[in-house]
Amino acid sequence: MRQPIALTDDGCLSEQFRNTAHSLSESRLYFDASPTAGLMAAPATGRTISSDNGPLDSGPQVIDFVRSSYLGLDSHPVIVAGAIEAIGVHRSLHWSCARPRLNFNLLGELEEVLSEIFCARVLVFSSGMLANLGAMPILASGQLTGGKKPVVVFDCSAHISLAYHKPVMAAETRVETIMHNDIDALERLCCENPVVAYVCDGVYSAGDYSPIKELRQLQERYGLFVYIDDTHGISIFGRQGEGFARSQFSQVLGDRTIIAASLANGFGASGGMLMLGTAHQEALFRRYFIPSALSISMAPNPAAVGAALGSCKIHRSPELGQRQRRLAQRVHLFDRRIVTTEQGNSLPIRTITIGSEAHAIAIAKGLLDRGFYTLVTFFPWVGQGRAGIGVCITADHEVREIERLCDSILEKIAETTGKPYPLR
Repeated sequence: MRQPIALTDDGCLSEQFRNTAHSLSESRLYFDASPTAGLMAAPATGRTISSDNGPLDSGPQVIDFVRSSYLGLDSHPVIVAGAIEAIGVHRSLHWSCARPRLNFNLLGELEEVLSEIFCARVLVFSSGMLANLGAMPILASGQLTGGKKPVVVFDCSAHISLAYHKPVMAAETRVETIMHNDIDALERLCCENPVVAYVCDGVYSAGDYSPIKELRQLQERYGLFVYIDDTHGISIFGRQGEGFARSQFSQVLGDRTIIAASLANGFGASGGMLMLGTAHQEALFRRYFIPSALSISMAPNPAAVGAALGSCKIHRSPELGQRQRRLAQRVHLFDRRIVTTEQGNSLPIRTITIGSEAHAIAIAKGLLDRGFYTLVTFFPWVGQGRAGIGVCITADHEVREIERLCDSILEKIAETTGKPYPLR
């Protein structure tokens, strides 16, 4: 969650770790207005939703541009069949045993296949959030950095599934936050401290990305440890869908890089994973990873595992490349019509910055009335006064749908603000 921040002399951000009360009080007005306008909690099936929050057959239907199944795999028949088959084989939806004690055999099969696809030692969990929850304390402990506790540095835009764990990590080691993609500030911290770990997203949910090349240079120069959550970059890049981050590292991941990702989003299934580089890391996580060791509910259920195995089949087939190319064509089409900060970066997330929260909600409501469900973004998702409209483009969207959406965005911005887009 974002909050007022100030820079210290070394380029870090002066902040407290949690600001829940501030975030709630500052955003309540917008959260109250959005459901009233039909912009939250809309019922859906497939790519169509009901625009009046009633039964799907009771009102106008619209096309969604909010989901992050970028390759359109979440309803793929191979993935759905994999989930159903796994439940049938195990005759259970849930594995009621702590993971280090006992596992169903499909989980081991999935980790083996994913390890081959991503050229890493892959561990699978029931969600990406839980993967990060277990990894962050281990990172802070120094067990991943030769027994020396690192200064853990967060990018200020790191996803909440990462940033949420700052207070826990701060009880173990020093935690800093730097401005978004501020490589100079990160290098200064590397110069001043013997061991530094950097926590960031690969692809950020706002549509930009981490400078992987520069991070690798800091690794070579200072031994920087890098923890990257590439949830929004997985599957849409790489011959086998290795993802935005993994495809830019060498074949051997090594002992200074961990990549986390969701098995939903581009992958089209359910769950989360960690890509590890060494046998030591794998043994450490299997034994001491808190969600797995202490809970009976943290391993993915058979349906999620079966779905993921189905997705692996697609990732090893020509169909993956076909869907990647189809997605790239649709992103290019959107970029030809709408100017955004992300224009030309080949990622499927676009943000149209409006500024006024009231205007952003009104524009999103206008788009909904036109038949398009988009993401209205306001504090705490973005900074105050930086509200906007988010668009998630997928391989499933038809060309005509994207063209109509672009026309409607330009028209509704002009109608609401009295100014043509882009706003100055």
